[in-house]
Amino acid sequence: MNPKPNIVNLPVYKPGKPIEEVKKELGLNDVIKLASNENPYGSSPSARAAIMAELDHLNLYPDGSAAELTAALADHLGVQSNNIIFGCGSDEIIALIARAFFLPGDETIMADQTFSVYKSNADIEGAVSIEVPLVNGTHDLDAMLARITERTKIIWICNPNNPTGTIVPEEALVTFLNAVPAGVMVVLDEAYFEYVTDLSYSNGIKLLESYPNLVVLRTFSKIYGLAALRIGYGVASPTIISLINKVREPFNTTRLAQVGALAALADQEYVQECRRLNSAGIVQLQAEFKRLDLAFFPAHGNFIMVDVRKPADGVFDALLRQGIIVRAGQKLYPTYIRVTVGSAEQNKAFITALEQALQEQGVQV
Repeated sequence: MNPKPNIVNLPVYKPGKPIEEVKKELGLNDVIKLASNENPYGSSPSARAAIMAELDHLNLYPDGSAAELTAALADHLGVQSNNIIFGCGSDEIIALIARAFFLPGDETIMADQTFSVYKSNADIEGAVSIEVPLVNGTHDLDAMLARITERTKIIWICNPNNPTGTIVPEEALVTFLNAVPAGVMVVLDEAYFEYVTDLSYSNGIKLLESYPNLVVLRTFSKIYGLAALRIGYGVASPTIISLINKVREPFNTTRLAQVGALAALADQEYVQECRRLNSAGIVQLQAEFKRLDLAFFPAHGNFIMVDVRKPADGVFDALLRQGIIVRAGQKLYPTYIRVTVGSAEQNKAFITALEQALQEQGVQV
């Protein structure tokens, strides 16, 4: 068996440790997962009700075009239905873009510490990833522009950036888009769009009309609380959407995902409440980090990346033993952990465990 040479050494994506696994491994009854940027308040009651009602139809294939959901989302975003494509999470849209556009030897530009799925999909297709260092945890757009060549096919901007949580302001983004050649695609990943409260932040959807080379990604996994159903979407010109659709597998989103997303989209009051609670959680955690004299990046999603001043893996393990799951292992930030903003109670439990973990690791707090 001879696989593609370019995938042999490809790392396998490692998600946050599951709660069930931690309970079993460590013999714990209570575990709080703050590792995967899930909504701690769950999904809208309307979404849960719609999903329950759809259980009688599990014998039927889903609508392959997700027509009803597409029409509702188009109305919500102020675009046309042919501007939208759905995927099994926005991860699948990333994979479809790579499948549709990369040829071996093409170049693609991204930050050096960003969502790893951009690079892994480029590697699968034989594209060459140009990784540009972040500056203070933020995309260096000027440096990214400087790396564009005649072989550049796609540029990835994660905004807010995962894992650092920083944003590119609208003014800087527009200046960047004006400078990118028309033949180079820019993928703007706005998975955490609904959480951002900073007034300098852009709405990528409103930029599409001016930049036909732009693709915007969003998801129902984060603020909508439907991570288990795996449904995300891309928004772009009809030409780009049509090309991506040519490599999309049929029935790539389920009936449950479609009805859940449709109901969740209609409940914007719930979305705004989750946004408010998340903002309060950021304030809560940042105040505690300041008290503990721990540096952190500005948080614009539903997570914070904080410097624990010791190797992050040791703090991760110490927290895990107390039943708190976070994320470590950021290669360029070896003393940082990324923690999801939980409920007020979860945040309090995390801080209590963190103080103990830091003391175990010899950090003065």
